[in-house]
Amino acid sequence: MVKIAVIGSTHAGTFSATQIKQQNPDAEITVYEKGTTVSFLSCGIALWLGNNISDEQRMFYETPESMVEQGITMKMQHEVVEANLVTKTVRVKNLLTAEMATESFDKIVIATGSKPVVPDIKGIDSENIYMIKSWEDAKRIKAVSDDISRVIVIGAGYIGAEVAEQYSVNGKKVTLIDAADRVLPNNFSPIITDRIAAAFTENNVTLALSQSVNGFEDLPDGGIRVTTSKGSYDADIAVLGIGFVPNTDLFTDQVEMLSNGAIVTNKYMETSVPDVFAAGDATTVFYNPTQAHDYIPLATNAIRQGMLVGRNINGHNLAYNGTQASSAVELYGYAMSSAGLNKVSAQSRDLDVVETVYEEDYRPDFMLSTTPVLSLLTWDKKTRRVLGAAFISKHDTSQAANVVSLAIQNQMTIDDLAMADFFFQPNFTQPINFVGAVALKAVNDNMA
Repeated sequence: MVKIAVIGSTHAGTFSATQIKQQNPDAEITVYEKGTTVSFLSCGIALWLGNNISDEQRMFYETPESMVEQGITMKMQHEVVEANLVTKTVRVKNLLTAEMATESFDKIVIATGSKPVVPDIKGIDSENIYMIKSWEDAKRIKAVSDDISRVIVIGAGYIGAEVAEQYSVNGKKVTLIDAADRVLPNNFSPIITDRIAAAFTENNVTLALSQSVNGFEDLPDGGIRVTTSKGSYDADIAVLGIGFVPNTDLFTDQVEMLSNGAIVTNKYMETSVPDVFAAGDATTVFYNPTQAHDYIPLATNAIRQGMLVGRNINGHNLAYNGTQASSAVELYGYAMSSAGLNKVSAQSRDLDVVETVYEEDYRPDFMLSTTPVLSLLTWDKKTRRVLGAAFISKHDTSQAANVVSLAIQNQMTIDDLAMADFFFQPNFTQPINFVGAVALKAVNDNMA
């Protein structure tokens, strides 16, 4: 009987363990998790803070008990403190009793996820600073959310933007700080982020952009002061959401990694060490727009990679197709979605691209109700290959990004996309049609 250790039980670890068991019922699987929960959907934290969650327990799709029922051994509140990937040996500390144990396995799955970026600056250990990553983080910040009136959010990426939005629509005075000059700078081009910045301002959020945080200071009234390169801001709490890094220190110098610690795998989720697999935020992904390994921590990537571990634990059965980092967010009624690169992110990778911009109402003008859709398509100037797209509208156009995601994965050109068969019927909303329309505009403009 093959013995398999899974280290970590967020999305990648949970799916790895359950999928291995489904594919290999006789396997002896042990999951090590230093926390008390598994499968936490951290994407729901901002919604919970804004009182938009019916039941916080629904932010979990598995429990330790449900995994035990599937025949998986769950070692909760057990931390792996040492791991020898060559000998497949782990040394584990029981966090409840402090007892240590050493166990050996035939195969190891690394699913240790990511950890928040915590800058080494003055006052970072303040009790008035809150993280937004784990279930424990979520409970801690939720416990004070109803009693505060002023919030500073540091980091204007997806998580920070969502937290700032939810607090602002619930009557809190919010300051959003970021070193970049735009909100959502890594996700969308300026033409889109300018509109979202305006929405933040209209909702009384102070945007403190192009400034880095230099320190924190607890105030006599129990609040906190955040000092930046351009000034200082006071609030009841500060929320830190400036990004994540791979949680892989345990495996340094044992396995191939990127410089940031992300573990490199092949298309079957195998690492550079035989019989050691890795999945989720601890690993790289193969990024199809650039055809190279990259670090893109997303739950969707982690889930697919975990499923692939289950399929390939005993052989090469299903290859990874890579990712386009497709994602979406809703802020102040705007539905925003993207897949692949935008012009800014492409140029940062020294790619010569064109960004086609197209705006039109989502329904024909003879209809009684409609609203504009802004569509952007990014494509390689030389090969005409589609590399990315983004959409923003008061109407839900999010599925359009999924269509472009498939186009990128299949290396379609703007010509291919322009001639793709998408139906049209005025009674139906038509977000998908904008994919073909923006591609056709790109073709026509390029031929003019």
